[in-house]
Amino acid sequence: MARIGLVAHDDRKDELVAWALRHRDTLARHELWGTGTSGGRVQDGTGLSVTRLLSGPLGGDAQLGAMIAEGRLDALVFFQDPLTAMPHDVDIKSLTRLATLYDILFAPNRRTADAVLAAI
Repeated sequence: MARIGLVAHDDRKDELVAWALRHRDTLARHELWGTGTSGGRVQDGTGLSVTRLLSGPLGGDAQLGAMIAEGRLDALVFFQDPLTAMPHDVDIKSLTRLATLYDILFAPNRRTADAVLAAI
């Protein structure tokens, strides 16, 4: 069982829920963690159990980053919106940097998330 972080920018939350619904049976075999709103949307839209952290701008991104640094997360699915400025951009960059530094599976979009899920 892998420990998977789930997060999406506002304009990508529907896409994350749709992706999770398509992969519901596979995701149900893993431990899922999500930032407040993203995790709640996935849980409500799929019926999957998602441990919810704080909302991203309120510290949820940092919580996921800490989990990565502590070796408590195996993969991160983070559907990003590259065309919209984010007020908490520093947290987003930190999370992306930690996923790279600690060499965990990282998916910033649907196709990469499909590949990450197939690799787990």
